[in-house]
Formats: sequence, structure tokens, C-alpha cells
Amino acid sequence: MRGSATDPNRATRRVVGTLAGTALLLPLLGAAPSSAEDSSAGLQRAFATAAAEYHVPQSVLLGVSYLQSRWDTHAGAPSVTGGYGPMHLTDAHTALASAPHHSEGTEDARGDSARAALLPDTKVPEPAELPARLETLPKAAELTGLSTRDLRTDPAANVAGGAALLAAAQQELGEPLSQDPADWYGAVARFSGADDTATAAAYANDVFDVLRTGEERTTDAGQQVALAGRPNLAPDTAQLARTGLRKLSAGNTECPKTVSCEWIPAPYQEFGDNDYGNHDLGDRPASQSIKYIVIHDTEGSWEGVLNLVQDPTYVSWNYTLRSTDGHIAQHVKAKDVAWHAGNWYINAKSIGLEHEGFLARPDAWYTEAMYRSSARLVKYLSAKYGIPLDRQHILGHDNVPGPTTSTVAGMHTDPGPYWDWRHYFELLGHPFRATAPKQGGLVTIRPDYATNQPQYTGCVTKGEPCASHGSSEVRLYSAPDESSALITDIGLGGRAPTIDVNDLSSRVSTGQQYAVAGRDGDWTAIWYLGQKAWFKNPASDPTAVNAAGLVVTPKEGLDSVPVYGRAYPEASAYPTGVPAQAVSPLPYKVLKGQTYVIGDRVPGEYYYAVTFTTDSHKVVVGKDLYYEIQYGHRVAFVRAADVDVKPSVQRQPGQVRR
Repeated sequence: MRGSATDPNRATRRVVGTLAGTALLLPLLGAAPSSAEDSSAGLQRAFATAAAEYHVPQSVLLGVSYLQSRWDTHAGAPSVTGGYGPMHLTDAHTALASAPHHSEGTEDARGDSARAALLPDTKVPEPAELPARLETLPKAAELTGLSTRDLRTDPAANVAGGAALLAAAQQELGEPLSQDPADWYGAVARFSGADDTATAAAYANDVFDVLRTGEERTTDAGQQVALAGRPNLAPDTAQLARTGLRKLSAGNTECPKTVSCEWIPAPYQEFGDNDYGNHDLGDRPASQSIKYIVIHDTEGSWEGVLNLVQDPTYVSWNYTLRSTDGHIAQHVKAKDVAWHAGNWYINAKSIGLEHEGFLARPDAWYTEAMYRSSARLVKYLSAKYGIPLDRQHILGHDNVPGPTTSTVAGMHTDPGPYWDWRHYFELLGHPFRATAPKQGGLVTIRPDYATNQPQYTGCVTKGEPCASHGSSEVRLYSAPDESSALITDIGLGGRAPTIDVNDLSSRVSTGQQYAVAGRDGDWTAIWYLGQKAWFKNPASDPTAVNAAGLVVTPKEGLDSVPVYGRAYPEASAYPTGVPAQAVSPLPYKVLKGQTYVIGDRVPGEYYYAVTFTTDSHKVVVGKDLYYEIQYGHRVAFVRAADVDVKPSVQRQPGQVRR
């Protein structure tokens, strides 16, 4: 047996000594493969080489890497927490200190003109402040003798660094370098970087789920990687007790047992001038139903964001999810109303999830660990509160409508085009599939995330191109021609549409459904923002699949009907002491002959909660009914009395509507 995995001299001898020129280590050092076939197998071979060199089961190495990155390399760019390469080796100080900061547009905190807030820049910690989970790459450099640059930029070297870390963790636990994956549960738990047993166990359980089911995919670098499943694999979970990690109390958190969750409360506090923060007490779902889950990104690092949500003068959300390992902090109970969506109607009917990340950093990727943890939480909340698992109820913050005309331009745009909705809904167990033939009359947007790479600008500098990257979104045009004008959003005051990463005027997102307005060769038209909008949808590489369902259209005899950003009751529904809220239309209309997909049918409802004491709080429910519709990139509402509901039906096959 060779020297200890923790001996840096061993790694130095291995890499720069007589073995450095052997054919076995050429892939590990990033040497050019000899053929196209070798290129396709290069990463798989790197896993095999590193596993053999460090005496780590190859399946364990593959499973850990899949949970970190799905084996993607991201061209050497860091994740949202400064992780590099397929093993997500973290060098957060290097990554975060040089990262551009992006701030989204402002919005009203509650959505009812009570407060306004802008997320400030969050502090990048100094080196001494960084948790160990954010600094695994320097340790990998010590163990392997490889440079930190190679570990960041060379995928094979990165895999070797991950193998060295796993072997070191196994030996530190006093466990043998066994070839049985079942013997590596404790080392995998330690690899997560978590400092508590709940988070480490949730991470290790996810890895072993991957080992049991197996995975196979083509990476973002075109590499074919496969992991054969072992359905009966039963790891030695008792090793967790020997990791020396602290026990984390879940307290009164509302989370599934399959995730790690802690209670970090947002303060409900009164301060001067009859003001208070940073959420409202409620009695959901007894007093009113919870209809939506809103997906956000934090635009800041974990530690900084937790400081913000504990500030009573700031806003709030229900949960924050950490990128490195999927750990969850709950801040506001589901019964209470957090101030997160910028639309009071949506706030009162939703739960908000903030994911550690940055909208305008396309290569600052989210880990598979966080996607999986988030999906488990959403499935739990969906089952508990009867929230449908579709894109009409699982909203991005960018799908939340402005409640009034004056707020439309300031609504947020996260999580943005780089959140992988298709993969997320696969994890939710509700993948987007074709549900009807071509004549079904609807389409569900579903591009291939990796190959769908529309150009955006403004990620770093206004007007300058963003890095090419996979995207969940598809661009819309005024005619079936990419040289035609983009779609204009009249709610933005006639501002010319752009391809800026925050400009939602002419973009549709994966999972959203629209009524078909026409077809022309490789192009499909949909009804969008009161217009016919075209997107490229070739049969050889479709960006949408066919669907069917119910749609609304103006009642017979009406040329148009108003569109609303909130479903508020009629004035007569308000009791004495509760001011009637304006039922004010947005600057949009549904025109005669147009159809829009129905997401839900809801009564007009308003939660009156404007005081710190709860004795005056009331839920007002009206007789007016509304339909939630997919109107543009954002959802919207129309009064049921204004529209007819009908099945989606396209004209005869082969007929082109222009």
C-alpha cells in the first residue's frame, strides 16, 4: 500500500516524478486524447484513473460528482459558492472576490405600497471568515501536489482532487480504503463540508440514491459519462456518528425528513411611527388557501442573506437554500405571510423560497444538491397544502405580475434564464411531456437546456454579451423570422425590447403553456401580451411540445377585456373598517379572437393586515371570480364574468394561420 493520502510528498512524487509521463496519467493531466472516441470517454476515464490511484470506489467518486455538478465542467467557471469543476472543489475567496454583483430592479416589499426595498450588495467574507465548506480546493492542492489553477481549470485534475479528499476523509474516520461503496457513507458525509449531522446525512443519502438508481448523460463539454445503478446498495449509515459533527436541531421547522433544515426566524417586530417588520402573522391555510410557491435567487451569499432576513426593517421569505449542500433555513412559518414577491395578493397566497445564486452570472451554476433539496421541499409543501406541481403554481419571481400599472416596470426578474426548470420538474416527478397531438391547440415550452443558448447582454456590462450558456427560455419575434422585431411589452411604457438578461418582453420559459396562434414551417406563433408572437420550433430540435387544455377568450360581443395583476374582491365585499382595494386593470387587454391558457379559477380575495397587532386582520373574500392565465412571461388574472371558457382547439391540420 502506498503512503498516506494526506501526505503531500506522495502526491508530488506521483505527479511530477517518473509516473508523470505514463500513458495512464495523460488523461488525468489534461493531455489531448488521441481520437474523437477518446475525447468522448475522457472524463469517464479520468474517474477510473483517479479512483484507482486513490483507492476510492469509482462509483462513489461518480456519485459525489453527480450530486455536485452532474459531471459538468462549466468551462472552468465557479459555481455560486465558488466551486470548480465536476467535483465542485471550492475556492470561494478567489471566486467571490472577483465576481461582478448584479442588482435587480426595485419593487414594493409587500406589494401594497407599505414599504420599498432594494437588496443591497452583500459582503464578501474575508479569508478568515470563510467556512471550511467553501475552501476545499486548497486542501485538494495540498493532497495532490497539483496547482490550484489546474484544479480549477482541468476537469481530470479536479476529479483527482476530489478523489484525494474522499480518501483523506475515509482515513481520518479510521475506515479502510475499501472497494465496497457501502463502506464510504461517512466519508461522503464529510465531503459535503457540512458541520452538522443532519446536513451531512441528507447529502450522503442523496449520493447513495444516485448510486442506487444510476445515471447516464452527456455533459456540457460533450463527454459521455455513465454510472451503473446498484438498487440494493445499503451503506453503513452508523459511520455518521463517528464523523464528530454537531447535531442540528430542526426545532419547529416545516420541512420533509429527507432534507436538513434549521429554524432561523425572521423577526416580527414593531418600531417607530407605527411601523413594523418583517412579515405578517396569519392563519393559513385555515384563513386562506396557499396557492403558489415562488422560486427566487438570493443575489447574495448564504451568510449575508441570512443577516438580511433577520433584520426587522428588511423584507422576508419563508426558506433559504444553500448551494453547496442543499441545506435549508426556514424563517417564516407557512401560516404567516412573508414579504417576498412584490405583489401583496401573491404574498398572501404563497410561500417564498430563496436559492443561493446570482441571476446574471450564467456560469455561477447551481449544484445538484440544492436542486434536489429544493425539489423535496416543494413536493412536501405541495402535498401539504394542495399546491399543483405546474408552472401556473410553481412560479419564478419573474412570473409574478405587477399588481398595478405603476409597479410593472419594477418587478423582479429572478431566478432568470439560467435556472433549469426542465430538470427541476423532473426532480419534482412532473416532467414536461407532450400531452396532445399537434391539433391540441396549446404548446408547453420545453427547449433542451444545454443546447438552447440564446444570446443575452448585460450580465457584467450593459449592452455587452453574456457568456454563452444553456437556458430555460426561448425568444419571441413579431414574425417567423429571426431578423424581425422582438415583442414589445406595452406595460413597460413602450420601451424598445432588448436581449438584456433582465428584459422579459420577448421571452417564454420552460414549462409555461400558451395557446397556439399559428404555424409556419419551423415556426410556431402563440398569443402573448395581446399579440401574436413567434418562436423557432423545428421538428428536428423542438423548443416546445404539444398540449391541450382550457383557454379563455372574451365573451361574445366584447372586443376586449381587461387584465389584472391581482384578484381582489368587488367593493361591496369589504366589511366596515376594511378599506376597499381598487380593482385596477393593468395596461393590457385580451382581444377578441385571442385565447390564453387557464392556470386556475379563484375567488377575489384580500388579506387586510396593516397593523402590528392582529386583532384587525381580516381575510375578505368576494363573489367575483377570476381566472389566472398565462398572459406573457408573467401570469395575470381576468374576471370570469368577462370571458368564455372553452377547450383549446386548433384549426384543421395543415392550415396556416398568419
